[in-house]
Amino acid sequence: MSVNVNRSVADQFYRYKMPRLIAKVEGKGNGIKTVIVNMTDVAKALSRPPTYPTKFFGCELGAQTQFDAKNDRFIVNGSHEANKLQDMLDVFIRKFVLCPECDNPETDLHINPKKQTIGNSCKACGYRGMLDTRHKLCTFILKNPPENEPGSVEKKKDKKNRKKDKENGSGTVEAGNHNDIDAPDAVDGDDEDWAEETTEEAQRRRMEEISSHAKNLTLSEDLEKTLEERVNIFYNFVKQKREDCAVDAADKEILAEAERLDVTAMGPLILSELLFDENIRDQIKKYKRHFLRFCVNNKKAQKYLLGGFECLVKLHQAQLLPRVPVVLKDLYDADLVEEDVLLSWAEKVSKKYVSKELAKEIHARASPFIRWLKEAEEESEGSNVEDDENVEVVYDSSARELKVETVKPNKPDEEVDDFDIDAI
Repeated sequence: MSVNVNRSVADQFYRYKMPRLIAKVEGKGNGIKTVIVNMTDVAKALSRPPTYPTKFFGCELGAQTQFDAKNDRFIVNGSHEANKLQDMLDVFIRKFVLCPECDNPETDLHINPKKQTIGNSCKACGYRGMLDTRHKLCTFILKNPPENEPGSVEKKKDKKNRKKDKENGSGTVEAGNHNDIDAPDAVDGDDEDWAEETTEEAQRRRMEEISSHAKNLTLSEDLEKTLEERVNIFYNFVKQKREDCAVDAADKEILAEAERLDVTAMGPLILSELLFDENIRDQIKKYKRHFLRFCVNNKKAQKYLLGGFECLVKLHQAQLLPRVPVVLKDLYDADLVEEDVLLSWAEKVSKKYVSKELAKEIHARASPFIRWLKEAEEESEGSNVEDDENVEVVYDSSARELKVETVKPNKPDEEVDDFDIDAI
């Protein structure tokens, strides 16, 4: 679900949005670590490299950090809750994103390697100033400037050309602008780092940035529609991706659309209908990434996924009913459904998705796997299970929605010797 970039602003129509941070704990003992699953998307909404907020977390927590941008993995050592990291992200945004004059997040950072200073400029109000470089993150920023930093190779070439112009006497007007810049350390021609580029290419680049920013952050009118209407919009979006043979690589787009429509929890229900059939076991492996993006730390999404599986069994009873326990174990092994969600589902037969009779049969078929799960996890009883919000969706038979499942942070290692789940 999206939240305001400046969370001190309560206005639901606030223009600047970002995805809520998703954290997944992996490993055990000394090797435990927290993976920030959607850091790339969060950083994009803030117009900052994803390494900056990740490193900021490490500085604040006194923990080591790891970056693997190619595989979208940004890691902070240790076990950290998503809510705690979200609050810490607010501090990062206040220090390194929001304009100190107008609180607008449309700011750019400017690195002066000679002076070892970091400047901040606002596109909204025109503010120019310097960051306080006493925070440990500033050392990292100075060593790793933003990729779009104006002091790049092209900019250095431009500065050389300007110096030549000055030597030829044609740079007098530009040099006279030095006193107009609100940057105390900008001297010796470094004012170009703060000046607004006026070339045609620079203007085109700025327009593209603003247009892209607006697409990602502007609250859509679709949010004013009913929940059922928004669910159907999302259903049609995923369906079109499938028909265009573009769904395999569209996991980020699909999640972004669900967040835009505020139907993230119901995503697995819709994805199950559109991406699964009687070959669900192979499809779980193929589309695991799609479901994980929805379901990390989201028990409600996991329950919708189980509901989607029940609907699938109804459509393919002959093929799937005998395979119920094996498919449930596949979902569990893929970290799409956590143990406590499965045990809670097994305790009560519901006719929400299928008939009472079929639901009873599905639960009966699932009993060997549920029994194995209970026996294998006796030592970890007492885990807290958050109650679902009481949100019900009435689905049209022509457009049933399915939701993606949350990643299970810890799963049991032990197996009972006298029961082979794969032999079912």
